[in-house]
Amino acid sequence: MFSFTLQPNVYNTDVSIKGVMNMLERAWVRELKSGHGTIYIISGFANFNGGLRFYDVFERHIKAGGKLIAVLGGSASQSLSSRQVVKKLIEVGGDVHIVNRKRIMHAKCYGFASPEKQSLVVSSANFTGPGMSQSQNVEASVLLNHEHIQQSGFSWPDLIQSILSQKWDVSQPDIADDEHPAWALLYDEFKKDVKLEETQETTLLLTLVHNDTSRIQATGKPVGTQYFFLSKDSYDFFPPLIVPNRRGVKATYRAEISLNYVDLGIVNPKSTITFEAENNLDFRLLTSKLNKTKLAAPGDMAAITRIGERDYQLRIFQQNTPNFVLLFPYAKNSIGSEGKQYGYLSNTRFQKLTGFDL
Repeated sequence: MFSFTLQPNVYNTDVSIKGVMNMLERAWVRELKSGHGTIYIISGFANFNGGLRFYDVFERHIKAGGKLIAVLGGSASQSLSSRQVVKKLIEVGGDVHIVNRKRIMHAKCYGFASPEKQSLVVSSANFTGPGMSQSQNVEASVLLNHEHIQQSGFSWPDLIQSILSQKWDVSQPDIADDEHPAWALLYDEFKKDVKLEETQETTLLLTLVHNDTSRIQATGKPVGTQYFFLSKDSYDFFPPLIVPNRRGVKATYRAEISLNYVDLGIVNPKSTITFEAENNLDFRLLTSKLNKTKLAAPGDMAAITRIGERDYQLRIFQQNTPNFVLLFPYAKNSIGSEGKQYGYLSNTRFQKLTGFDL
């Protein structure tokens, strides 16, 4: 059989697969024995957060004797693939090829080949945060199992060999040589003049539960760190979480953002967003300025508005207030088992509903 999905959670032929991320987890995490065979990535666009879920999976696979081959699009004039994702794929041991020809690389194929079987995902989703996220981009993907691949005669090694034998300008960046010409085909995700695209100007709505608010409601010294636990599909809502943290057993990645606590009139220029890459696979936003403020209780709503590459605003709406009632219908996706919900809307719509200036 094969599985089809249209994300974000629009249509699925398999109830256990609700987007391309679930397909890749099945292929690369559950079906492929670590160190056994080759992982393949073909994508016209790629950025760091696109691979956030899998970098440690890739590294373990390669250290155990496996391989990874990636073919990505690159351009001197277009922002196709970033230096950060390519560097990370090379650092974990991957073999990365950059195709230098404007917009030629529109293919998006993922999977693996081992001596026993192959797996193939054909998708409209690029290897980027928006492509991998199930929150906003509308992407169609098909997962083919080994039997279908055998019937078709498809071969991952033959496909890669055919791509690399074309008369295209294909190069491999040298991580030890910053002046290697291939790096000029890749854009820098940390470039200071990066501006948000209109589709990135969004507000995340999040209903809060006890884990989010216990330290906010505390009267004595709060125990532990105050976080909001966000959706697992937040890959496209934050800047590159490029800083690894390996102080514990499980790997995490993090980034610093500037968070404006609008209700408190406080700006924290170094608030941390963390992704638990080997544990719960969730995003956690540090909201320590809310400790003991009593500003939020279970059932209330947080609105996190992205107004810049690293600039965000946080507002709390108590239950049954007019703005809560207006915004709640947009938080239509469920998280976990405590009734927590989330959703996105454009900043323009958020402004129109609430009357706030962003």
